[in-house]
Amino acid sequence: MDRRLRVLLGKPGLDGHDRGALVVARALRDAGFEVIYSGLHQTPEMLVNVAIQEAVDCIGLSIMSGAHDYLMPEVVRLLAQRGASDIFVFGGGIIPDEDVPPLLEAGVVAIFGPGTPTREIVEWLKAEAQSRASA
Repeated sequence: MDRRLRVLLGKPGLDGHDRGALVVARALRDAGFEVIYSGLHQTPEMLVNVAIQEAVDCIGLSIMSGAHDYLMPEVVRLLAQRGASDIFVFGGGIIPDEDVPPLLEAGVVAIFGPGTPTREIVEWLKAEAQSRASA
């Protein structure tokens, strides 16, 4: 990929804890990604609107509230509805292992749990972007 990957990091729902999202944002910026942070309390519609307006490559969702089973698939659904399925979605937060397969089936590309080293997220994102660029 010849240009910097544009990443929207979002905090959908009522969750007010954004330390993890801010740590990931810093790591991605330090790795050369262009990062847009939406702030707290975003709706799926708001995140999709920003993603399309800012022409991002992907959306990273951080959810600690337990609403991941609705919010993450809803973002994927709205992207498809708006003709923006090329924007891929990944996420992290407090997500039980048994909830991961349904999220992946719904179109979320990857889930990173608590304590995932930021370098692992950075390397995954680089590889995912490269894979999509060459497809």
